[in-house]
Amino acid sequence: MKNNESQYVVFRLGEEYYGINIEYVQTIERMMNITRVPKTEKYVKGVINLRGEIVPVIDLKDRFNLLSGEYTNDTRIIVNRIDDILIGFIVDSASEVKEITEENIDYNIVDDNFNDGFVKGIGKLEDRIVILIDEHKILDVK
Repeated sequence: MKNNESQYVVFRLGEEYYGINIEYVQTIERMMNITRVPKTEKYVKGVINLRGEIVPVIDLKDRFNLLSGEYTNDTRIIVNRIDDILIGFIVDSASEVKEITEENIDYNIVDDNFNDGFVKGIGKLEDRIVILIDEHKILDVK
């Protein structure tokens, strides 16, 4: 892979496509039983037991203040390792890895006031736009 290219796991929330840098992604799992944890934020759905490791799970639709819906057979949990923390993100579907070159990413369209800083750039693919998320900002609590 060339230095000017990055790979992203592309997933859907509603009708929009989002991307997370593949270097953070550990695994993509089907929905499983989530144990609710009391007194957590609405977007923290609880924890899962993933092969002996307890992993907190965040619903990205709730985190981004998007309209939530029912979980389906396509719903996935993207398990990430961010700063030595395992964290799961619930998404509507996730199935592909795409390379997005730096020249196809617009970083100027977003700032910290836009979407609470969750978006770090907009990637342009031949057939669609992919909103690139800032993995670290999702973990920030205000």
